[in-house]
Amino acid sequence: MTDIWPKEKRSQVMALIRSQNTTPERVVRSVLHRMGFRFRLHRRDLPGHPDIVLPKYRSVVFVHGCFWHYHQNCRDGKIPKSNQAYWKPKLERTVRRDREAMEALQSAGWKILIIWECEVANDLVGLRNKLLAFLNKDERLT
Repeated sequence: MTDIWPKEKRSQVMALIRSQNTTPERVVRSVLHRMGFRFRLHRRDLPGHPDIVLPKYRSVVFVHGCFWHYHQNCRDGKIPKSNQAYWKPKLERTVRRDREAMEALQSAGWKILIIWECEVANDLVGLRNKLLAFLNKDERLT
């Protein structure tokens, strides 16, 4: 299978993909902020540079893109059929790097929550409840 765009166009499209301040990340931050939580973003001094850090709760939240972090059992978490020799090792390195960062954070005493892109898109009430449960607040909505 060939790409639908020439190499130059594909390069431009890939360059536009962001690693910080993605739409799912902004949605999670907005929900947290509306619930009254205050946080820091992308702390460079923590392993894995968590997307959201809640120091008061010694908790971090990672908002993972389903494709880029190889979300198992998700329609977007699949290795592309073309150029698998490139994509498979790349995505496996990402998963390994994520696991190492999580282990380092846990051993330093941080609580960790991973929110997947597909979770953000589908259910904001569920997202709110998941965040409240993670932060041990009992204000869940049904």
